[in-house]
Amino acid sequence: MPPKKGGNTTKTNKIKAVDGNSGKEEKKGGNAVKVRHILCEKQSKILEALEKLKAGGKFNEIAAIYSEDKARSGGDLGWMTRGSMVGPFQEAAFALPISSISSPIYTDPPVKTKFGYHIIMVEGKK
Repeated sequence: MPPKKGGNTTKTNKIKAVDGNSGKEEKKGGNAVKVRHILCEKQSKILEALEKLKAGGKFNEIAAIYSEDKARSGGDLGWMTRGSMVGPFQEAAFALPISSISSPIYTDPPVKTKFGYHIIMVEGKK
């Protein structure tokens, strides 16, 4: 029995180390995010955009078609610092992992703020 117990402890420690590192990286990268979004006033329009993303569309192209804000730049808001965004948007942005335009990881369901409905993706953290 002791060898199994030792083996389990090692696995547990490895898991904790992996989880600990991931958690620290997410929190450590918490001063600014390079963020893109698709903003629509109407929920029906944002859900249409969400379906296009789910079908494999590129985030910037869908933002250019659907977004009612920053559409010309593919929804790119650039680097945003903590405290410069509205609450629900900021919480979602800092919770997302880093992804790319061609393979985005985005908020689903869309985030509702006083500006409307947002689909958010993060391209970088610092």
